[in-house]
Amino acid sequence: MGIPATIRGLARSTLQSTIEINRKTKSTLKSTLQLTLQFLGQSKPGPSSRHGRGLNMTILFPKAAGQNPPAETTEVTTAGTEFVRGPQCRFEPVITGSQIIRLATSANELDAAQALRYRVFYDEMGAHPLPAMAATQRDFDRYDTACDHLIVVDQQRPTGTQVVGTYRLMRREHAGVAGGFYSAAEYNIAPLTNFPGTIMELGRSCVDAAYRNRATLNLLWRGIAEYLNSHDIDLMFGCASLPGTDPKQLAIQLSYLYHYHLAPEAIRPRALPHRFASMNLLAKGAIDPKRALASLPPLLKGYLRIGAFVGDGAVVDHQFNTTDVCVVVRTEMIAGRYTRHFDVAERRGTESFKRAS
Repeated sequence: MGIPATIRGLARSTLQSTIEINRKTKSTLKSTLQLTLQFLGQSKPGPSSRHGRGLNMTILFPKAAGQNPPAETTEVTTAGTEFVRGPQCRFEPVITGSQIIRLATSANELDAAQALRYRVFYDEMGAHPLPAMAATQRDFDRYDTACDHLIVVDQQRPTGTQVVGTYRLMRREHAGVAGGFYSAAEYNIAPLTNFPGTIMELGRSCVDAAYRNRATLNLLWRGIAEYLNSHDIDLMFGCASLPGTDPKQLAIQLSYLYHYHLAPEAIRPRALPHRFASMNLLAKGAIDPKRALASLPPLLKGYLRIGAFVGDGAVVDHQFNTTDVCVVVRTEMIAGRYTRHFDVAERRGTESFKRAS
């Protein structure tokens, strides 16, 4: 099901300037949403599953002269993640100042994103790495091979340290390669996978501590808008996180989400029975909606501002010291007021955002 041009414009508007990144987004966006699908698969995707029409891109960390790879090669990151690289990426990069947002085009770039994820999730946020992660100082999982990885690059930083933001993107074809969506380990997402339109799971979002400012965050969200437009995404979803692993301590936030933002039944994921933690902990009348909204993490508040819903049931993630909720956004429901801030067509001639050439 395609999206009319006006709706695609609204979808591209998704990224509001006030939205900030929360630590993992582990989806919203965690699975891929941490989703990153706690981001993506060890099976090697075929060329058609990763690449489409688009711009020829120069890799961030080029090989020495005379050692350019053939049109398509398989490279490997420090953590052993395979990266299949072809000559084209279906994405139109955007530049603002010294920063550029685009898709990772080499194993070195994916490796840099995995290193950034490790620094943010484990060194900074206190998540518990698996032994292989601790040994390589990389956050990785089986989904990383299959997905697209959005990266923010600061071209003024030294080589090897230029990736300062990342987001993992998993479409239906990526999930087919990876053996499913990341969030399926936490939620029954049949209502989403049965959705007739184009769907995408978001995850493993993080930004370097020195770059958590409006410019970088806007650029990251702008990249998602470009991706939505490029692939005519109708619905996106993923796991957003609340700090802490005791749902009772999050009773106000979880109950607010349940009473005010529960997804329509047709697109409502539900936490798997063995992981289900009730969100209906307080009566609706006992909640002050404004105060409850204000207490939510910035990323989750941002999703709600663009019309997001949540699934039924929270999931405790002990590895990341968080309690997750599944977020669902139908792009056709994104409020029109965001169009004037993020509509891709409107931005193309401006000075603040420039295309990569």
